[in-house]
Amino acid sequence: MAENKKLSIILMSGEFDKSIAAFTLASGAAAIGYETNVFFTFWGLNNVKKKKGRSFIGRGVLARFFNFLLGGSRKLPLSRLNFGGLSPILLTGLMKSRNVATRDELFNASVQLGVNLYACEMALTVLGLTKDDLIPEVKSILGVAKFLELSAGGQTLFL
Repeated sequence: MAENKKLSIILMSGEFDKSIAAFTLASGAAAIGYETNVFFTFWGLNNVKKKKGRSFIGRGVLARFFNFLLGGSRKLPLSRLNFGGLSPILLTGLMKSRNVATRDELFNASVQLGVNLYACEMALTVLGLTKDDLIPEVKSILGVAKFLELSAGGQTLFL
């Protein structure tokens, strides 16, 4: 039986290093012909918010406050030794100095290579967000059942 060349990544984390891992895997899989899907839920949504920094977005006071605290793709903390937000800047500089693709370059490569980006319907509802709060590259808003249907027959990773 032929193996399905499909990789689906569920990105729940809003941490910088896990984001790098997700987009390294996504761009690598897409580059060798895998159908590749990334499902952003809860903190992972910071990777695909239009507003890249801290902003009061969402419906309702609590949702707006929560989204402000979560930030966006420019405010992703390192999972360990974040040093008040300095570590992602230092790590990006280290990646550049060693000619390794940065988080933003990996994300852009993923988009250019046709990785399918999806946002979790439930997480958007809880956080008071809509598709308008997300970057246009997000293909669709999906429930878990639909994402699992799209992922069927391939490898699924949870970060």
